[in-house]
Amino acid sequence: MCHRILFICLLVGLPRLLTAADSRPNVLLFCIDDLRPELACFGVDYIQSPHIDALAARGRAFLRHYVQAPTCGASRYALLTGQYGPYGNHALFQRANHLEKNSKAVSPSLPAWFRRHGYATVSVGKVSHHPGGRGGPDWNDPALPEMPESWDRHLMPAGAWRHPRGGMHGLAHGEIRENAGDMDVFQSAPGEDTIYPDGLTTEEALRQLNRLAGEEHEQPFFLAVGIIRPHLPFGAPAKYMEPYLDAELPPTPHPAKPEGKTTWHGSGEFMKYHRWGRDPNRDQEFALAVRKHYAACVTYADTLVGRILARLHELELHDDTIIVLWGDHGWHLGEHAVWGKHTLFEESLRSPLIISYSELPHSGESTETIAETVDIYPTLCELAGLPVPEFLDGSSLLPILDDPQCAGQPAISYMGQTRTIRTEAHRLIMHDDGTIELYDHRTPEKEARNLAKVDPALVEQLMAEIEESLRMK
Repeated sequence: MCHRILFICLLVGLPRLLTAADSRPNVLLFCIDDLRPELACFGVDYIQSPHIDALAARGRAFLRHYVQAPTCGASRYALLTGQYGPYGNHALFQRANHLEKNSKAVSPSLPAWFRRHGYATVSVGKVSHHPGGRGGPDWNDPALPEMPESWDRHLMPAGAWRHPRGGMHGLAHGEIRENAGDMDVFQSAPGEDTIYPDGLTTEEALRQLNRLAGEEHEQPFFLAVGIIRPHLPFGAPAKYMEPYLDAELPPTPHPAKPEGKTTWHGSGEFMKYHRWGRDPNRDQEFALAVRKHYAACVTYADTLVGRILARLHELELHDDTIIVLWGDHGWHLGEHAVWGKHTLFEESLRSPLIISYSELPHSGESTETIAETVDIYPTLCELAGLPVPEFLDGSSLLPILDDPQCAGQPAISYMGQTRTIRTEAHRLIMHDDGTIELYDHRTPEKEARNLAKVDPALVEQLMAEIEESLRMK
């Protein structure tokens, strides 16, 4: 029997270590915003994602990967610290404030740990919550880093969008979101990839790869690239919409608003945009249009990933690089009558995770074993031959990378004071007022029928597992 084991080492205040480049693999991390596991390599045949599919064919796709939180900032906190943490989009800025006051009280981030061990660390685009990793009114104040001591360079080319805040929700040709009600919820403008902000991010990522392979080649690198689409508003060049214009999409499963207390919400982030007076919960034609524009954004993001992977091959770095593709959370496209994230249902918490490297056993085989975002930090440490810090909450995925049939462990997620656990068969959600939701994924209803009153013994068992995992946080 295989087990997932977290190997412990003592954390000390190490100086940055000098390490020969040829003794450590590079790391290329893709962070893609609001990406559902709707890709061909995850079993969805109407989405065109050939480049991500090719990555999965060389790597390991984790079909049941769950994020810690269904919002960008808190989910990225878990990725970049390897720890369960605060809920909200300012989670990493809260950490930065603690670090400023007492550096000994804050554990090194994932890139900071690699940087201490001799890596050149570079982020481009939206890797932490703010694209470019800075605070201030326009998210470009160098005195307010979101992740201090983590990056040698953290970049967000804004172009016509003027600043990272403008690029975050930018539409074609420099349109910036000032009042969401004046900005279309979806768009597909004709033009090249660079008419949207992610095109500029990709161009910068290619420049950084060239630089890391050139003048900085004596150091291994940790390059993180954050692609914003398919985040709202759904904007992609028109050529990516073309495959979906006449496409038939399958019906949305369990589209009704759930009964009783759940984490359902009124899709406020989506509804605040200009929707031409239409509501996708009441207008099936509009709902289909939303889904198709989301799909176009996924294909756009896939193409950008493909360009960066192609450059990695051109530079002959592919065999020396660990590649991770991670979605920061899922997104409802009408399931439970929700259009957005911010729930503790499966649609918000399940996202793609693919890990690929040259010596991966059984490459191309996906796994059904449950994985969590906090598991990525210790996994990369082990794959790179770095010590695994003792402060991490996750467990290395190396046993599952060695054997895709290896047993796993449940996934924990949270939203404010509401917490959930996902096991092989069930999801339990604990509300702060004592309300419990229990769902059996072996039934056709899945998360559309609350079974909490039917199986109180299982409720007690899973509640205890949540408390144990979160250590009463």
